[in-house]
Amino acid sequence: MQNCDTLVRKIEKGGVVMAEMEFFDVKSKKKFKSSNFRIEERKGRFFAVTKSPSGDYECWKVVSKDMAAKLK
Repeated sequence: MQNCDTLVRKIEKGGVVMAEMEFFDVKSKKKFKSSNFRIEERKGRFFAVTKSPSGDYECWKVVSKDMAAKLK
């Protein structure tokens, strides 16, 4: 498994470091990157959730417990 730091790229915007993650939109079958996401926990698993750029729905990505703790 890859290190958490290799999966998340940091972007500096106005002095604030924001994480950018890559998501996959199942409906449009395309990858996209977003730094505007939230971390949710469901039944002990952690997810990064963001809005799809091609529609009015959300894209979910499973993340590790360690990565979720870093990004919260």
